[in-house]
Amino acid sequence: MAKAPPNSKPLPQVAAVPVRRRHDGTAEILLVTTRSTKRWTLPKGWPVKKLKGSEAAAKEAFEEGGVVGRIRKKPIGRYLYWKRMDGYFSLCKVRLYVLNVAAEHSDWPEKGERLRSWFKWQDAADLVEEPGLRKLLKGVCI
Repeated sequence: MAKAPPNSKPLPQVAAVPVRRRHDGTAEILLVTTRSTKRWTLPKGWPVKKLKGSEAAAKEAFEEGGVVGRIRKKPIGRYLYWKRMDGYFSLCKVRLYVLNVAAEHSDWPEKGERLRSWFKWQDAADLVEEPGLRKLLKGVCI
């Protein structure tokens, strides 16, 4: 599988970092599996016309993980990764927005295509395979 040309600009993506607090105050993060390889990751996708980056990230959180809540307007960081496309890889630059989860739905658009699960923050950082995302999660305190 070929990679994108080396001089091509990274494609923009947005991701939600769905967070909830346990009764003891510790933070948990929701991860979802990818459709094809079933790796754990954050809900993420392409920017949406007429939506701010944070709003598009909140939309992804609902579609991929069935969660809604209050999204922060400013990203907490960015990372690069190679996205598997049809026959090649494209470099993507992902902006992450924290979503303070208010509700978790039992049904959501991509329920039949993905798994979702809550993890302690450190465990989530260890489970994701993208090195940039792992480093970012390990360096962030929410």
